[in-house]
Amino acid sequence: MLNVDSIRKQFQATVAVDGISFQVEPGDIYGFLGPNGAGKTTTIRMLMSILKPDSGSIHLDGKDIARVSRNQFGYLPEERGLYQKVKLGDALKYLAQLKGLSPAESGRVVQQWLERFELADYMQKNIRELSKGNQQKVQFIATLIHSPRLIILDEPFTGLDPINQILMKDIIKEASDRGAAILFSTHQMEQVERLCNRICLINKGKIIVEGDINEIKARHGRRNVDILFEGELDESELDTYLEDIHLEKKRLRGSLISSSKALLRWISDRVDIQSYSITPPSLEEIFIAEVQASREGGEA
Repeated sequence: MLNVDSIRKQFQATVAVDGISFQVEPGDIYGFLGPNGAGKTTTIRMLMSILKPDSGSIHLDGKDIARVSRNQFGYLPEERGLYQKVKLGDALKYLAQLKGLSPAESGRVVQQWLERFELADYMQKNIRELSKGNQQKVQFIATLIHSPRLIILDEPFTGLDPINQILMKDIIKEASDRGAAILFSTHQMEQVERLCNRICLINKGKIIVEGDINEIKARHGRRNVDILFEGELDESELDTYLEDIHLEKKRLRGSLISSSKALLRWISDRVDIQSYSITPPSLEEIFIAEVQASREGGEA
């Protein structure tokens, strides 16, 4: 288990991370989110012992993370850091051996990974000859090739087409199933909703939302309504029942501010309802609302 306890990091007058705490259990896919400048990168660098916290502690399975073997980590940074003038196969074998695999084992495992990502035909090409998407796949392979216990992924889907995004998500889920603790940082909220079971949203170095995704959605009472209807609907009284109203032709969308039964009664007296759905807020809506509330609170 990864345990982050009250870590703080300050650069001159700027407090980048301000006493945040969270845990990532084995098998978790933990979304680590926040706007630009929130403190995500500084936190990740402390997790990787690139930076040392000014105060607080970080432990993996009860051991100070600075003393944990780097072979237990898999880190995919947002920036690419591959050896551009080295052949693909040689680069991955070298990185695998740095993480503790034998020469024979590294050759076998590299071949398996390259075949899975349809990169085996590029084994003798220099990395700089590969497309950006293929370089991202190579960097992802290097992150997981040694089956690490703690995996940190920073914008892993950058430059990937939808097919390879699906493949990468499948592999992330496989790592979760074998018990790896996975911290996943991205601005793509739809990917977080599909992958993560828990999230942590930080802003200005502080945690503003943390916990199980479904529980977080349930705590945010806003519910979105989508109604298809036949007839003519007057918008003038809708603000009694909805906010963020969008009425276009035969479709009404908005967020409930009263009971759904009251809204349905009001609409069914005026038009014929063809379909009706109610959904919890999306993670993106929660993200925007919480960050805005955090900023307004800070200004106040």
